[in-house]
Amino acid sequence: MVSQKRANRELKMPVLKKSDRPFGMQLVARVLGMVMRLLFNVKLVRGKENVPKTGAYILAGNHVTYLDALAVAYMTFFKLKRGPHFLAKGPLFNVPILGPILRGCGQIPVYRNGRVNSEPMDAAKMFLEDGRVITIFPEGTLTRDPEGWPMKGRPGTVRLALDMNVPIIPMGQWGTEAIMPTYGKKFLPQPWHSCRIVIGEEVNLDKYRGRKLTNAELLEATDLVMQEILKLTAEVRGEKAPAQLYDPRAEGQSTKGNFKKEAKQ
Repeated sequence: MVSQKRANRELKMPVLKKSDRPFGMQLVARVLGMVMRLLFNVKLVRGKENVPKTGAYILAGNHVTYLDALAVAYMTFFKLKRGPHFLAKGPLFNVPILGPILRGCGQIPVYRNGRVNSEPMDAAKMFLEDGRVITIFPEGTLTRDPEGWPMKGRPGTVRLALDMNVPIIPMGQWGTEAIMPTYGKKFLPQPWHSCRIVIGEEVNLDKYRGRKLTNAELLEATDLVMQEILKLTAEVRGEKAPAQLYDPRAEGQSTKGNFKKEAKQ
């Protein structure tokens, strides 16, 4: 009951700073950067040339473990030299100390449990309108695929990109699962182990821009984005990708929450 109330508590949105990488973000990044290097090594394998040095875009990637956001944030700040901004689950922002730090660094809280996310979307649009980078994991949660491959995505990422007329840059990453299992919270630091990231070229969404889309078209565009992410994930894993994106609904699984924990109850 307490956690449910906390999840539904009104969330304060971040304030847009004048600088893309303000002093507070730089301070947190330097400290976390030292901690990150003790956990694992973040390596941008290729693709830096595929992202603009300035201006807004959405970086969309696969989601394997709870450490993914830290790895991608590290890459965005230290490798791309941009300020990382994420849509993150709201309960994190209600944690003392952590919440204010996240908000102060321009992270955007998202409501859970079916609550309408109009305020978070407005905040994301504000950041994009000001030329910032927003990172989103279109799957909306950690993958349910037994082998850790990307699964079907949700249309919110595409809808946001089309509404704001900004590019979606696909990304594939792999390596955090060796430090923390998917849906696990215990981790084994391995400073020598690499989390490898590849960034692809902008997904061509011209077919869908400038007009009102049906739900079927939004899902079609989302599948297009996820297929690009799947290809990049296969590249960074050095393995052949599955023929189709994993569909949790087809497997009778819920699409929200920790389905492994729920299965044990």
